[in-house]
Amino acid sequence: MVHGTLEVLLIGAKGLENTDYLCNMDPYAILKCRSQEQRSSIASGKGSNPEWNESFVFTVLDRATDLVIKLMDSDSGTADDFVGEATIPLEALYTEGSIPPTAYNVVKDEHYCGAIKVGLSFTPEDVLGRGLPEDVGGWKQSH
Repeated sequence: MVHGTLEVLLIGAKGLENTDYLCNMDPYAILKCRSQEQRSSIASGKGSNPEWNESFVFTVLDRATDLVIKLMDSDSGTADDFVGEATIPLEALYTEGSIPPTAYNVVKDEHYCGAIKVGLSFTPEDVLGRGLPEDVGGWKQSH
């Protein structure tokens, strides 16, 4: 089992399909790792090439297989538009410890619709050295 901290550096995106026809879209990202979900700020008016340069930290308690980044367009007055999503496999990260900023395909309805640039790092937690007191489980009392 893998336990530790996953740090995600959300840098930006390029070539996104503009969902606003009259003006530039206002994209933001929803990052999801298993049941944990975090949201970036809104890149107001940045259109198809937003930049965030924001870091997010997730606690990995079991071997999460991937990170999903869903890109949305913030619309006031109506529901936000789905722009596309990227699924980033995490297996190599557990072995390497970090992956430098890399572009990942953004897909909507199985069609390519841009790229998102993300850097990843994973810090394993020492499961054995969790700091449990020695008297847990009756160890000291059994003398």
